[in-house]
Amino acid sequence: MNETTISSDTSPKLAKVMELARKDPGLRLRSLAHVLDEDLLTRSFHQLRKDAAIGVDEVTKEGYGLNLADNIRGLHERMKRTRYRHQPIRRVHIPKSNGALRPLGISCTEDKIVQRALTTLLTAIYEPVFMNCSYGFRPGRSAHDAIKALHSITEKATWILEADIEAFFDSVDRKQLMVELRKRIDDESLLRLVGKCLHVGILDGETYSEPDIGTVQGSVLSPLLGNVYLHYALDEWFAREVEPRMRGSAQLVRYADDFVIGFETKEDADRVMRVLPQRLGRYGLRLNPEKTRLIPFRRPRDDDDGRRNGTFDFLGFTWYWGRGDRWTVRVKTRTSRMRRALVAIAEWCRQHRHDPVREQHRGLTRRMQGHYNYFAVSGNDRPVWRLLYWATRIWRKWLTRRSQRSKMTWPRFQQMERALPLPRPKLKRLW
Repeated sequence: MNETTISSDTSPKLAKVMELARKDPGLRLRSLAHVLDEDLLTRSFHQLRKDAAIGVDEVTKEGYGLNLADNIRGLHERMKRTRYRHQPIRRVHIPKSNGALRPLGISCTEDKIVQRALTTLLTAIYEPVFMNCSYGFRPGRSAHDAIKALHSITEKATWILEADIEAFFDSVDRKQLMVELRKRIDDESLLRLVGKCLHVGILDGETYSEPDIGTVQGSVLSPLLGNVYLHYALDEWFAREVEPRMRGSAQLVRYADDFVIGFETKEDADRVMRVLPQRLGRYGLRLNPEKTRLIPFRRPRDDDDGRRNGTFDFLGFTWYWGRGDRWTVRVKTRTSRMRRALVAIAEWCRQHRHDPVREQHRGLTRRMQGHYNYFAVSGNDRPVWRLLYWATRIWRKWLTRRSQRSKMTWPRFQQMERALPLPRPKLKRLW
């Protein structure tokens, strides 16, 4: 469990809730809805992205902000009188790396404000009780923190359970979620507001539906509600019921709905593998049988080639035992993630090949630096340098196709690159 950080701009009402939640993790908190005042709603508005996609009402953040004070006042009044209604969510589909489509919900600007305010309040309530094994969508925690924690576990584990929850956000049982929320919240007006953000219609093209399970992917509120759900379904159960019954060490690392468990003994790993589907099934969740597996991951002997160990994927990296002076756990960019990054770079270069070269350079630099910021970590030097190698060639390819008369030869390209070099990766040391 964690200490909740109170920022300097936190309102006194919210600070009081955070203090009560921290002092007594078992307390059911009452009289919470009043924290959702005009000040918090206004701050929630300013936290929205300026370029965020618009919902079914086609009102942008800029448009809503033209009359912000009156709009916030009217929204707050409707919330107090329980007259607030969440508008239907516009659904769009974005391609995944495996060729499938991921549905994302886009809320209206006003609904995003309410979701953001609820997220702030619920974060204050639940941060003190969330387990240390949980890293996703939490203040002060990142994917790199989860990777660092898992690395220390894999150095000692002999078996790894790589788990994948099938369509997690679409499978959340809303009634069960409300049961779990009531363990911490004793304010029906706040719970009704959460319910209004859950029970909302979806407009997919010209098709309108009202699903009775799941939380909308793309909603500001969904990641936090997902954390609450898995806190009770998985984290708390594992800490209280599973770990004390293990013969050896067993440790869980979870980032949103992705998690890995490291075991010291095969017997413990088999026991958890048997009971885990039953436990998640009580919450309407199902493990993906094709992506959930037990993997031998013991430190190889000095005279071993390491081939008896498996590899597993977590948070965009493939994990494996590698040998330099000694055997160590290493990570490398997943092949699918590398392929996705290069395809995205190639598509961007194709679309912008007629832009001025300096503008192309700025755009490529931003994209490559974003990749480095996440993937340029200890031991992953070859894949990030490989990205630079291929990105350079992709850029030249599309510069060559700008004109049939003036071909971008390698000497000419190298001369241009000396003036406009693409960024070089700098590795971040995580361990």
